Amino acid sequence: MSSSPEPQQQQKSQKQVDAEFTSYYLQRATQEFGEALDAVRSADDFKPDSSIAVLISALQQGTGMFSEEDKRAIICSEGAARSSK
Repeated sequence: MSSSPEPQQQQKSQKQVDAEFTSYYLQRATQEFGEALDAVRSADDFKPDSSIAVLISALQQGTGMFSEEDKRAIICSEGAARSSK
């Protein structure tokens, strides 16, 4: 069985794949690190106006460790998992 992305996923532009992957990654990161993020948000020096943007940017940096091929494969497998539910 081939591990290449499904045709629908292959038709998506890299920009679309990047956007979907970033959304997926941020959702997973906030689920996995929820308690730590809550601790950061409740810190005395946390400023909602500026700290939230910095926190989001820091989390988004994690997407850079994935290759374009990996991002496409993850989005493809997540799409397949959602459509089978």
